[in-house]
Amino acid sequence: METHLADFIKDTRAGQEAEAILRACVHCGFCTATCPTYQVLGNELDGPRGRIYLIKSVLEGEEPTARTQLHLDRCLNCRSCETTCPSGVQYSRLLDIGREVVEAKVPRRGRARLLRGLLRNTLPHAGLFGVALGLGRMVRSLLPRVLRAKVPEQRGAGIRPSRLHPRTMIELAGCVQPSMYPNINAAAARVLDRLGITLLDAPGVGCCGAVRFHLDAVGAAREDARRLIDAWLPLLEAGAEAIVMTASGCGVHVRDYGHLLQDDPVYAQKAARVAAAVRDLSEVIVGEQEPLARLLEGARKDRPGTATAFHSPCTLQHGQQVRGAVEALLQAAGYTLRTVADRHMCCGAAGTYSILEPELAEQLRDLKVTALTAGSPGVIVSANAGCIAHLQAGTSVPVRHWIELIDESLGA
Repeated sequence: METHLADFIKDTRAGQEAEAILRACVHCGFCTATCPTYQVLGNELDGPRGRIYLIKSVLEGEEPTARTQLHLDRCLNCRSCETTCPSGVQYSRLLDIGREVVEAKVPRRGRARLLRGLLRNTLPHAGLFGVALGLGRMVRSLLPRVLRAKVPEQRGAGIRPSRLHPRTMIELAGCVQPSMYPNINAAAARVLDRLGITLLDAPGVGCCGAVRFHLDAVGAAREDARRLIDAWLPLLEAGAEAIVMTASGCGVHVRDYGHLLQDDPVYAQKAARVAAAVRDLSEVIVGEQEPLARLLEGARKDRPGTATAFHSPCTLQHGQQVRGAVEALLQAAGYTLRTVADRHMCCGAAGTYSILEPELAEQLRDLKVTALTAGSPGVIVSANAGCIAHLQAGTSVPVRHWIELIDESLGA
């Protein structure tokens, strides 16, 4: 794609990156076939190719409008188009650049500004979010349907192991997951403990920065990243093997720390080291297949497997390019996996998207739930807390994190 970037950006790092991405695009349109919003809305400007043209126009000097911003806002950043693209176009990077430019030129007002500010200042604070969630649970039955769907019922965490093994890895507790689904990290710790690995928590690290980054607060997101890097590097230097992500949304963002802080003279190298140490939980456990198989053989016996449907979050299959690992682990544990149509399609959760774009998010969720429940599974599993909450609001079938099933298979 031929480009003529405007003076305000052409000689910047962002401009150079955007130009390289734009030039890689050959207009083929394969991306539209796998774009969730294009499939629902049928508008070229609500697909990757159309959004690329919008961003190109803005970077070439055309003044963006609220309509431009709307089409970019509607993108889930699911990155399914990147998986499909035969030219390797890094669409999500271009989208980040385009959104930042448009945000500076088209200030938000009224309800949109207030809502984004509320989300930026609430969700990343685990304590504050936990209090708000607790209050919501107290009056859950009185809440409107839309709000009630955002307040999952309380789940216990179970006992967390206290043994210290020679092998250690680091966990990210996260900001919303500890309050919404405390059993996820506890189950991960129990499974890894059985495999001879201690899961360490770096207290007080909080949010990875993904929430603020995707709500147009890039500077604050960089501060979040620096805080985590400062907490994790001493543990890595002390021998921790990896940083384990139980939420794929956090995983894809932390893997990008090297890019996020590439211009920071103090943190650039530190960020690259931390990003290189990130492993999705499924990758870690797949790497321990032999000891896991022995544990499962001793625990499973003749227990029949539950029919299970796996929803692979976009942040796992498209963002981190991790595919097949969870499915292999579930099958090894005796669960029968149901075939799910259109597995590449987004469920509509996408971080805060289901709050900011509720109508589109619900349409996408309903399509995903239909696909997941077609085989009459006894349980639906995923790998990201946001997807779990969003899907559960649309079905009576229990929705859980896959590590909870592995934990139970081991007799925990």
